[in-house]
Amino acid sequence: MSFFYQIPVQQQAVTSPVKQLSVNQCYGYAVKRHEEMLLLYSKQSLALPDAAEFALGQPTKVAVLRLFGDALNWVALHSILQLYTTDTVLGCHLYQPHPELSPALDLALPTALTAAQQQQLNYLAVRLDIELVYLPTAPVLAKPGLLVMDMDSTAIQIECIDEIAKLAGVGEQVAAVTARAMNGELDFAQSLIARVAALQGADEDILQQVLAGVPLMPGLTELVNHLKVHQWQVAIASGGFTYFTEALKQRLDLTATFANVLEIADGKLTGKVLGDIVDANTKARVVNELAAEYAIAAGQTVAIGDGANDIPMLKAAALGVAFHAKPKVQAQAKAAIRHGSLLQLLYLLD
Repeated sequence: MSFFYQIPVQQQAVTSPVKQLSVNQCYGYAVKRHEEMLLLYSKQSLALPDAAEFALGQPTKVAVLRLFGDALNWVALHSILQLYTTDTVLGCHLYQPHPELSPALDLALPTALTAAQQQQLNYLAVRLDIELVYLPTAPVLAKPGLLVMDMDSTAIQIECIDEIAKLAGVGEQVAAVTARAMNGELDFAQSLIARVAALQGADEDILQQVLAGVPLMPGLTELVNHLKVHQWQVAIASGGFTYFTEALKQRLDLTATFANVLEIADGKLTGKVLGDIVDANTKARVVNELAAEYAIAAGQTVAIGDGANDIPMLKAAALGVAFHAKPKVQAQAKAAIRHGSLLQLLYLLD
């Protein structure tokens, strides 16, 4: 038997649709906006407010919109459905790609969103303080894939060069340059040369001190392990330093890492970087070269980062994700995760 329900949105302002729908064994629904209500159809009864019966019709699927975040409620869903005309039917189901993640709400969109609608979606994500990810297509977890991550403030919670600088007594000077570089205000290579030069004469031992206290980004280990189980290649491309990327490679059994080499002589940092600098263009090349090396299909490449120097890498991948990112990066990435753990990247895969 099929059931239709009418949800008075304003009476459910603080109620999570994910929590309510999770009560039921049926994870497939159709939903549409009707005046100040949401009409929901399922194959079995739901623990929702009293509602009348309506004929919703059958939803079609051209693209997907994934919704997640603690602030997601029925009012937010109603606001999002205003991207479509009243009574447009959308498929709706819960999507839980990992047991440590709460289910996301997956909307099957009947038509692709225009550029203006996507811009409105980004505005809603900020206003409603939820994650809204529009996916015309998505990489498939069950197929071989590639993830290339930035390191500082993405795979780990700190900027290593800033922590080194603090111990070297030039913390404020270096941190100010780092912030401007990550916002795209300075050429990355030149800013790196200037910051490393400020470290001249610092003891090599401070690198180990920083490494010993490096906090991994929440969800990093679980994400890498889950992807590796599904035969994905996982790499780091960083404008930071090999001293730290190599340690992460060993700890997480990564496919490869790319970063800059600090010159050390007589136990001291010389203030120089050896070899070519890993900059934004290098990061983009890493995506393409690793995809070719491991025969990864074009639609199965993912890159994630937070800074302006990650933008070319994000654009080189089929799915480029801005993570806890600067506004400039969010504006140019295909998707954004503004809050929460790295494990949430799995929401963006099919």
